Amino acid sequence: MITFGLLSTYPPTLCGLASFTASLRAALPPGSAGGVVRAVESAAPTGGPEVVGDLVAGSPASCRAAATLLDRDDVAIVQHEYGIYGGPDGEDVLRVLELLRVPAIVVLHTVLSAPTPHQRVVLDRVLATAAAVVVMSETARARLVAGYDVPAGRLVVIPHGAPDNGGPAAMPHHSQHRQILTWGLLGPGKGIEWGIEAMALLPAQWPEPRYLVAGRTHPKVQAQQGESYRRSLQLRTERLGVRDRVRFDARYLAAASLRRLVAHAEVVLLPYDSRDQVTSGVLIEAVTSRTPVVATRFPHAVELLSGGAGLLVDHRDPAAIAHALQEILTDRAAAGRMAAAAGIAAGSLGWASVAAQYGRLGAELVAARPRVVA
Repeated sequence: MITFGLLSTYPPTLCGLASFTASLRAALPPGSAGGVVRAVESAAPTGGPEVVGDLVAGSPASCRAAATLLDRDDVAIVQHEYGIYGGPDGEDVLRVLELLRVPAIVVLHTVLSAPTPHQRVVLDRVLATAAAVVVMSETARARLVAGYDVPAGRLVVIPHGAPDNGGPAAMPHHSQHRQILTWGLLGPGKGIEWGIEAMALLPAQWPEPRYLVAGRTHPKVQAQQGESYRRSLQLRTERLGVRDRVRFDARYLAAASLRRLVAHAEVVLLPYDSRDQVTSGVLIEAVTSRTPVVATRFPHAVELLSGGAGLLVDHRDPAAIAHALQEILTDRAAAGRMAAAAGIAAGSLGWASVAAQYGRLGAELVAARPRVVA
């Protein structure tokens, strides 16, 4: 049995990569989950027993310590996102990767189609030091092959992963409201304003549709802008006369509470502004919940919904969003077909399946290492 050390943000930090890493570690085969080195901006109180140390932004000594801690295990799984490590474009992670003695699986959460020159330099060096590079969609793989120097033999596609809720195909709800749901950490770029404007365009119907926007403001957005984005959205609901159709839940929901919330939704709406997003954990979780999805044409949505699990709309197009929502809410047969298509896709997206793929990849890397003769 080989063991995996992990480098990433980690709970109680509130971010998608922290949740991803905790879920992946929990799903690894028994006995193979090693220590976690947390990426933090400043020294933080000790976390759970699995947290063996911190990588503190801007600290060379911390980089050396992080590499030493990760070398205790057989393989390091390193999450990569420009914003979670110290230095310009997160370049602190390079020092850790260069010091590692064990093979590193680097998981890319962002692959930009038009990076800045320094972002390209950072990612090129990350790719050069990784024993294997994981992307979470075919779109990301194609973008990486086209734009960067990475040997095809070191590039692997493993989906993001989500709880496989195994729910039934979309069943009619008999409450007085039909719920449309967007969730995740809130901030500019989520496109919530277009969802609100779409609600103003929906015709009157019974049961009445309601739009729930669930999630705290992203901690970095809150530190820089406070709650100005959320307040702007609330003001928009008043201006458009849909305050009674739109509700905000500012809590950061635990996994079980979130699953219940998704189970009661008839549509998951992802009106994101980004045209660059090659990975979306929210999208994966919506599909594994068998809930029909309406999403803008960001790359991961185009790929994952191609099998019929939802509808794609143009960016910043409230009329198109309203039309897609209306189709799902009024055509139960179509909604059922989308839920069935999601069920087919969900089989390979559950955390157990995803973690098993990391386990096999790690075993291959360890087996391929040259033997050291004493």
